[in-house]
Amino acid sequence: MISAITHIARLARAGFVFAREGVFGVIDPGLVPPPAQLLMKLARLVERPGAKSGPRLSRALTRLGPAYLKLGQFLATRPDVVGVVMARDLENLQDRLPPFSQGEAEAAVAQSLERPVSQAFASFGPSVAAASIAQVHRGEVMREGVRQPVAVKVLRPNVASRFRRDLGDFFFVARKAEAHSAEARRLRLIEVINTMSRSVAMEMDLRLEAAAMSEMAENTSDDADFRVPTVDWDRTTHNVLTMEWIDGIALNDHARLAQAQVDLPDLGRKVIQSFLRHALRDGFFHADMHPGNLFLDDAGRLVAVDFGIMGRLGLKERRFLAEILLGFITRDYRRVAEVHFEAGYVPGHHSVENFAQAIRAIGEPIHNRTAEEISMAKLLTLLLEVTGLFDMQTRPELILLQKTMVVVEGVARGFDPKLDIWKVADPVVREWIERNLGPIGRIQGAMAGAGELGRVAASLPILAGRAVTVLEHLEKMVREGVTLSPETIAAFSRAEARKDRWRTIAVWIIALTFIGILFAVMRL
Repeated sequence: MISAITHIARLARAGFVFAREGVFGVIDPGLVPPPAQLLMKLARLVERPGAKSGPRLSRALTRLGPAYLKLGQFLATRPDVVGVVMARDLENLQDRLPPFSQGEAEAAVAQSLERPVSQAFASFGPSVAAASIAQVHRGEVMREGVRQPVAVKVLRPNVASRFRRDLGDFFFVARKAEAHSAEARRLRLIEVINTMSRSVAMEMDLRLEAAAMSEMAENTSDDADFRVPTVDWDRTTHNVLTMEWIDGIALNDHARLAQAQVDLPDLGRKVIQSFLRHALRDGFFHADMHPGNLFLDDAGRLVAVDFGIMGRLGLKERRFLAEILLGFITRDYRRVAEVHFEAGYVPGHHSVENFAQAIRAIGEPIHNRTAEEISMAKLLTLLLEVTGLFDMQTRPELILLQKTMVVVEGVARGFDPKLDIWKVADPVVREWIERNLGPIGRIQGAMAGAGELGRVAASLPILAGRAVTVLEHLEKMVREGVTLSPETIAAFSRAEARKDRWRTIAVWIIALTFIGILFAVMRL
């Protein structure tokens, strides 16, 4: 009870901040029940002057602190939960907070690296970027007598406890919503907060971000258009991440890109193909590829930073994505529908033909437009909307993929408004399909299956031995009965004795109660 009151008090404060910033003014009253409509009208009375201008929700989340900022960023990846319009508002959320002091940063680095900052770094400058979970400093290290610049990411002090408290409030809301709303259960709000919680937990261990960078560096080592900064593992811990400093041009710095005479259409191609290659080929992609996290180095390669949010796709999801794209290109809507059923995304009691009909409603308008008007991201968005009509539960990995594709496609079209997304994606998608779904893929799949059968066959003697042992034990139990050890018998006896004591006490309480009632009756 006390816990619920605490949650409600903190959430009431958050509601007041939302009201002051005019957030309730952008909600359609027709979407909420009548009692809530009255509360919304009351909330409009406390709006501050000027709240109607600008991104209201972004302002409110910024005022509420790091956990709410991260919630806003995360919900920007879930248009199925908050709606497309609000998701777009949240995509513009500036994850920028005032930096914590230089002294606090140096103390955190010294404590985490277990040595003074002056011993770990040749120089350690002021903060150059501050976000909800960490901030970045420019430093220098000595390597073979030469100063080399590095980026040093430092966690905010006490950020973990603040997140734990606010995440508890989010879970409280999600549980109440799922208890009273079928739509909330379909959207799996508890799982949404669970996913966010896991994501934040990984972001707050900078060793895991370093590991993601290392994994992607291995995956992309042979890519001509993409690379990842190297990690300085000697200066990386739970709270500190040290990596190569990138001197390239940020993709949101259009003035420098123009000054350097960069081929912008080719840059858009690199962005799209790099993302699709990582998602399809590797099943591991950078899920926050906005222009501020992408740089162009002197060799013309894309360099990504900030690996706090990563996406993974299993082989089933990659096949799903490739066949979906191919099915829409060839107008084979039945195959697109079949892929959903084969993947287990749509329950089997639905009709494949009806689902194919719904998908046709999405696909046919595409073929009446020019190539530059066709959006892969919009197609996936519409597809995920339609699947809700057929009881397809939310797939977090597909939602994250769709959100990232929206961002990547927007970045690429910002460099070339007439970019033919399908033509640019075609070689990457076709290569993956030929390798995994063509003759070569089938041979490799058969070989993998044969290898798995070989491993099972090799373990058969061990499994047979275990089965014989289990059967012998069962035969002995049938023949001799179950034998208990003296320790087990003693434990049972103690448990029964405790039960007997409580039974005796209960009998006396009942008896005394009965005697009291009897005396009361006799006195009447």
